[in-house]
Amino acid sequence: MGERARAPFRGLEQADFQRLEQAAYLKGLLRPFKGKGLEDWASQCVGLRDQLIALATQRILSQAQAYPFSLLGVQLSLQTTGSGTSFLRWRNLDRSRMGVALWQDLLQAQSTPERLLAELYAMEQQRIVLNMQVSLLHSLGRQARECAGKLAAAEAVYRRRLHRPPTRETP
Repeated sequence: MGERARAPFRGLEQADFQRLEQAAYLKGLLRPFKGKGLEDWASQCVGLRDQLIALATQRILSQAQAYPFSLLGVQLSLQTTGSGTSFLRWRNLDRSRMGVALWQDLLQAQSTPERLLAELYAMEQQRIVLNMQVSLLHSLGRQARECAGKLAAAEAVYRRRLHRPPTRETP
């Protein structure tokens, strides 16, 4: 394996995450939420999720779909789910199969150039971590919105009771 000027794949680094609005932490998760605070936090989670997907598309997919990876029979792609989020998935060129088993087969195939193995491994590591981060942010946003809805319903019941005329109590 000869010396290369640069590796074909460069994964995300801390500086990439710091460019995101909330960096890579969940600021404000453990605090009392008042008013629209929970809904705002849910929107921040969803926004951060979308920024992370955009970063993955710009930096990871652009590299994974470029030469020399574009010559392989398995590629990394972005799959949008029915729940409205997107994940990185391995798929074959005719899109008849998808999943990590394709990546495993690609690494084991004698036809895969040895010089690409480390980069394909780095891509898989990056895919696993990004998908976990996207999934967490999606779930947190969804749960925060559900919680906000339950809080609003509880408040409505409380306010209806406060505005109901008093009843006469019988001894």
